[in-house]
Formats: sequence, structure tokens, C-alpha cells
Amino acid sequence: MRMSNGLRELRPLVHLLLPLCVHWIAGEMTVSFLVDVVTAALCPSQSTCSQAIYLNGLEQTVVGVFKMVTLPVLGQLADEHGRKPLLLLTISTSILPFALLAFIQSREAVYIYYVLRTISSIISQGSIFCIAVAYVADVVSDNKRTSVISWITGLFSASTLIGNLLTRFLPEKYIFPVATVLLIFCPVYMQFFLVETLVIDQTMEHDSGCLTKSMKVLNKRYKSMKDAAGIVVSSPTLRSISFVSFFYQLGMSGISSVLMYYLKAAFGYDKNQNSEISMVVEVGSIFSQILVLPLLNPLVGEKVIICIAISGSIAYALFYSLAWASWVPYLAASFGVINVLVKPSTYAIISKASRLTDQGKAQGFIAGVQAIASFLSPLAMSPLTSWFLSSDAPFDCKGFSIIIAAICMVISLCFACFLKVEENSIKQEDENMEASLLSDN
Repeated sequence: MRMSNGLRELRPLVHLLLPLCVHWIAGEMTVSFLVDVVTAALCPSQSTCSQAIYLNGLEQTVVGVFKMVTLPVLGQLADEHGRKPLLLLTISTSILPFALLAFIQSREAVYIYYVLRTISSIISQGSIFCIAVAYVADVVSDNKRTSVISWITGLFSASTLIGNLLTRFLPEKYIFPVATVLLIFCPVYMQFFLVETLVIDQTMEHDSGCLTKSMKVLNKRYKSMKDAAGIVVSSPTLRSISFVSFFYQLGMSGISSVLMYYLKAAFGYDKNQNSEISMVVEVGSIFSQILVLPLLNPLVGEKVIICIAISGSIAYALFYSLAWASWVPYLAASFGVINVLVKPSTYAIISKASRLTDQGKAQGFIAGVQAIASFLSPLAMSPLTSWFLSSDAPFDCKGFSIIIAAICMVISLCFACFLKVEENSIKQEDENMEASLLSDN
């Protein structure tokens, strides 16, 4: 019964979810293979490539710096100018980097790819999901939102599984061309079929000069940013989830930035083994997000789920960091079935604690907090990982940097244990007032 209800709630979101799933498939297709491409271009005939690790860390640092500003701003713009134009903008930025590697994979092309991907990630990384969740809040009732968000993250896992399968079985020369075609399909489909959910105020001031308009835009953005900060700070729930998200992202983004390079250096993993690791995670993740979370959430609530999920993340990190044989990372990956529940639970908590008119602001602001963590994490993780993978390591523990990431997630778990999940009372009062006015009429 719950599954049929979930599917019914997803019907208005078909034209949103189809292009998003295709976008996720295309992105995941390249993840495992990219490690081999970058290593081959920058460090030919070598299993360890410090240059690739540092380049990847530099990209993540730059993206983190700019995302601190762009994510809250994009969330605000989605509240002011509609979800569709912002989704079209963010989803289109991934096309050019992949199109480049579809044609050439030289050393120079890899450097250009990183520049283009950095720009793309600043605009799209995290913002696509934030705006999509705001779209969901526009069309899905509050009591069904957690289940629907978990279904969407489950579809994300299914998409990444399909992407990994394509990576596993497609010839290498076709991976980037196919990914590019799929990425082009997404904004084209959205343009023709996605329906805007917000009523946009079309009134514009045409008599102002260029400088006056620029000052008004900057002033408006400053006020909007200040309002978003006020929304989060004034809510105990949003304030607490900000700390949970910051320390969790500090750990997980650090792991994701170095994991495949660590596995390649420590155990000689190639794209096939990396994709197998990802598939182990995604198969279980689909089950846990689509079936387990919607059943479990009404019984225990988001707080218990997020605490369990962060605990799973800590185990995930420790097994990777202390892996003593090439099969242990597969065991570590199995904990991904649990830690994937952090994401839908976090989005649901933020959504429930925010007004309908502030969904983009709240999601964007906390995504900006996560971006700060994404900026800080590689500053430590990249040099630390490179050091402990080298012959100059102070002691034999190739995964020491991942242990540090696990400590960050322990701090996140401590904040999660004191989290008070509550719905926005003002939002509920407004909705009740609207309902009474409609009944009077």
C-alpha cells in the first residue's frame, strides 16, 4: 500500500525525474573510468599519481569556495524566478567538460577538462538536488514529503547503478560520447515538458539605468542572503542540522575526493573494480531508500534514521581506512546501504522545518554550509593521502586520512543525537489560515 501511494505521489514529478535520472546515469558512467584516464594522461605507467590527487583536491577546494556563495544564491533565485529556469541552467553546465574528453584525452585536454568541470560543479553540484527538492515541496503534501524524497534518492541510486553497469560493459572509447549525448538530452527534455510550479511576478523596472539596476540586484541578493541566514539561525532544527551537515560533509567529501586513488594505489583497482564497488553500494541503496526508509520513517522519525545512517558512515570509513586485503573494500561498500539514508533524511528535515516560500533559501543556505566543508576537506585530505601513500609515510597506514574523515563524522553523530526535529509552526499557521479562508468563501 505504501509503495502504491509513493508511486502515486511521484506522478506529478515524472517530467522532473526522467531527465534527472538520465543526468545522473551520464555522470556516473564517467566516474570510475575517469580515474584511469587522468592517471594515464598525467602519470603514464604509474599506479600512484600524486599530481592527480592534488589536482582533484584543488578542484574540490575551488568548487567549495565558490559554492559557499552560489548555492544559497541559486536557492534564492529558484524561490524568486521559478524552479524550471534554474534547473535548466544547472543541468546544462555538465555537457561541455564531458564533450571535450569524448574527442581528446591528452594531458592538455585533462587540464582543460578540470577547468571546465570546476566551473560546472560550482553551478550544478548540490544545487540540482536542492532545487529539485524545492520543486517537490511545491507539489507534494508535507506528510508525504519524506517518502517522496527517499524515493527520489532511491532513483538516484538506481541511476548510478545503471551508470556503473554501462561503464562495466561499454567499450572505453564510447563512454564519454554516450555520456555527452545523454547530458544534452536532459535540458532539451526539460525545456519542452517540465511545468513551472511557481507563479512568477513578471513586473520589471525598465526605466532604471544599468548602474542603478546592478546596485538594486546586489542589494536584493544581500537582503535575500541575510533573510536565508535568519531563517536558519532562528530555527533550532535548521541550526542543528547545519552542524550535522557540516561535519558529515567534511568527512564524506574528503573520502570521496581520494577514495578511488587510494584504492588504485593500495590494491591496484581499475575502472572495473571501482564500478563493482559502486554497484555493491547502489543495489542495496535502492532497496533501503525506496522500501526501508518510507516504512521506517513513520515509526522512528528522521532523527533516529539520520543517527543510524551516520553510524553506518563511520563504519564505512573505518573499514576502508583499515582495509587489510583487496576484498575488504567490498565489505566497506556494503555499509553504503545504510549511509545513503543521511541525504533524504537531511533534505526532509530541512523541508519540514521551512516555509513553502522559503524552501529554496533554506535548502540553498545549508547546501552552502556543506560547500564550506567541501572547501576545507581537500586542504587536509589531498596532502595527507598523498603522504601516506608515498614511501615517506611516518608509519604504515595508507588509509590514515580516511580515519581522520571518520572522526569528523563522529562529531556529526554527536550533533545528530541532540537534534530536535520539528515542523515550521508559522508555515502550519499560514496553511491553516488559508484553509479557513477557503472554507469561509
